[in-house]
Amino acid sequence: MRISRIVAVLSLVAALSGGAGAQERTGESARELGSRPIDVTADRVSADSVRNTVTFEGNVVARQGDVTLHADRIKADYSREAGAIDRIEAEGNVRFVQEGREARSARATFHNIEQRVVLSGAATLRQGQNTIQGETLTIFLRENRSVVTGGKDGGRVQAVINPKGFMETSPK
Repeated sequence: MRISRIVAVLSLVAALSGGAGAQERTGESARELGSRPIDVTADRVSADSVRNTVTFEGNVVARQGDVTLHADRIKADYSREAGAIDRIEAEGNVRFVQEGREARSARATFHNIEQRVVLSGAATLRQGQNTIQGETLTIFLRENRSVVTGGKDGGRVQAVINPKGFMETSPK
């Protein structure tokens, strides 16, 4: 009985960090995923063709497939070699949403070609009633997994797991 409860809790942690029910993304390569269109809206935009950057400011919302990134400011770096947005730096009130999970932090870096998001600055990941917090949250979109780390100086990761529905009921 105790082992099945531990397995249930570990299953919840895996579901929280990986997005339970999310589609498997093994059918597309990282390059194919990263080359999908990115739709961005903002209050202002400025482009620097010499540095291959575009900066969006004010109520920024960037969408690519099932991923949505909200922030006060987003700077996108374009890679001529890859022919796509290489990296997006987001700052201020960052919110990342994908398939029933939401992450929040002070800043984030979206590595488009690798399909990896690194949120830092008191990062929180929430899925349903489950949450996990740490200094840094890395989401590997293609692999459908996440890693959360505590901060420097002994910072720790904190998780609140709601095992409702997974707990074994005792026979009457």
